[in-house]
Amino acid sequence: MVSVADGAGGKGTWGKLIDTDVDACLDRNDPNYDSGEEPYELVEAPVLTPLDDYKKAVVPIIEEYFSNGDVKLAASDLKELGYDDFHRYFVKKLVSMAMDRHDKEKEMASVLLSSLYGNVISSTQIRLGFVLLLDAVDDLAVDIPDAVDILALFIARAVVDDILPPAFLSKAKVSLSESSKGMQVVQTAEKSYLSAPHHAELIERKWGGSTQITVEEAKKRITDLLKEYIKNGDTAEACRCIRELAVPFFHHEVVKRALTLGMESPVAESLITKLLKEASEECLISSSQMMKGFSRVAESLDDLSLDVPSAKSEFQLLVSKAISEGWLDSSYGRSEVNGDVEDEEHEELARYKREAVSIIHEYFLSDDTPELIRSLKELGYPEHNPIFVKKLITIALDRKNREKEMASVLLSSLSMELFSTEDIVKGFVMLLESAEDTALDILDASDELGLFLARAVIDDVLAPLNLDEISSKLPPDCSGVEILNMARSLASARHAGERLLRCWGGGTGWAVEDAKDKITKLLEEYESGGDVGEACNCIRELGMSFFNHEVVKKALVMAMEKKNERILDLLQECFSEGIITINQMTKGFSRVRDGLDDLALDIPDAREKFLSYVEHAKKSGWLLPTFGVAGST
Repeated sequence: MVSVADGAGGKGTWGKLIDTDVDACLDRNDPNYDSGEEPYELVEAPVLTPLDDYKKAVVPIIEEYFSNGDVKLAASDLKELGYDDFHRYFVKKLVSMAMDRHDKEKEMASVLLSSLYGNVISSTQIRLGFVLLLDAVDDLAVDIPDAVDILALFIARAVVDDILPPAFLSKAKVSLSESSKGMQVVQTAEKSYLSAPHHAELIERKWGGSTQITVEEAKKRITDLLKEYIKNGDTAEACRCIRELAVPFFHHEVVKRALTLGMESPVAESLITKLLKEASEECLISSSQMMKGFSRVAESLDDLSLDVPSAKSEFQLLVSKAISEGWLDSSYGRSEVNGDVEDEEHEELARYKREAVSIIHEYFLSDDTPELIRSLKELGYPEHNPIFVKKLITIALDRKNREKEMASVLLSSLSMELFSTEDIVKGFVMLLESAEDTALDILDASDELGLFLARAVIDDVLAPLNLDEISSKLPPDCSGVEILNMARSLASARHAGERLLRCWGGGTGWAVEDAKDKITKLLEEYESGGDVGEACNCIRELGMSFFNHEVVKKALVMAMEKKNERILDLLQECFSEGIITINQMTKGFSRVRDGLDDLALDIPDAREKFLSYVEHAKKSGWLLPTFGVAGST
């Protein structure tokens, strides 16, 4: 009798539903063998914890930051991740990745940590991140031979930047063995860096530096300007002095020292709050720097209370006043328990920036303008076109001349096919507003931005009047005004087109004289019966839109010499297709007008012919009605 529990059948039954006889195995040599009958093997899949997800997510954030230097984007991306208690692993990953890269990335990592300190990453998480690095330095040294020295410099820099307390070093020694590389790191930081004369200046400039003055000097200047302000009450002068320091990443020190002075002297308090409010409204001191300054005062209240017994109550009053007047973010001091509530508009912008950066990097690799334009159209969000302009030029600023030239060429193409003049104007306004921050990471950013602006004028991407429009949109005393003035000088100089073409080596690889020869040949070919469409393509392929006035000049002279006005049809077609702009037409006609006396020696009726061409051009819309033959335009 067969047990029911066994589930097997007796005589006249089908047996067990699943045959578990170990001897009944599949024979792969059997003609009826079916691989589908092989038993499945269950492979255990690793279960990812939230920490695993976090560690994977921070890597692309760091990579993107190293490629674009956008501190605000990195901060917003990190906030979106949540998991504030995991930020120690971001600190570890950021520093360990920078350790294996160039000095530029090391400097960028230090600047980012300083920027994120307080309002994104707590002081505790910063400290724990460096503890993790000390524990991991033995492993890091396998791939990075000078890991001990580099990490020691990172720790020393963090101390100088006030994101690690000096006591961190002595406390770290307690948990490290004498023979460990971690102990070597601490000792190197203490003896080689933090004990050296003028150590702050040495440390700040070790990787190229983000300021031209030492930290001690900056602190002294800040104290002096605040004391002078309390004496004279001149807010505008104080703001000017803060701006001239050119250390926007260190403005939290201005806030900290100003608040401390305000609490120490009741007479000064109203002046201090007035200054900080003005600096906030002028966007001189950013929201994050303001919050960081308040946070640093909050952390030192116990010590401050020894000298100012009422410091804690006065500080709370200052916080309330600042929030109510709008110069301190209302989120200050609140626990960010609603981190899962997403701001859709912010999320959309962050996503656009990530996609834009990816598209720009792909363009710099492929040099495929039509593909980039297609990708931008697919991405959508035309309202963010100015941000694309800013991203394109910012990324190019930190690359070689090849990419700078490619960026200018692309801007010219985008202005004809996709972007409005308003988009490009707004993009340059954004670039100039952030020029001081950009210059912290890219030393020659101001000069290069001036070249980009001047090149945009020469390429007819912007009209000279657009520079005035940009100027009117900049805050007073913005360093961007100086860059604009430089751009005006560059664009109006003699032979500006030729010089600006060569400022980055040129995109075409051949000299202006070669361009003139090519223009002459294509015009001769067209004049002798060539196709207008083919001639337009040849002009377009020259890739020198700023030099199209030479096409106009040579075409007009050839029409006079050959007595063949068919060549004017080519100018009409070029104008209709947008190949030659009204600015380039005007410049070409002006050059012929200025040389009429010389032309008349070989072509007696040159002036009469030129007058007829001018009338034809005005009727066709190539020239403005105000264009004069004997005078200036």
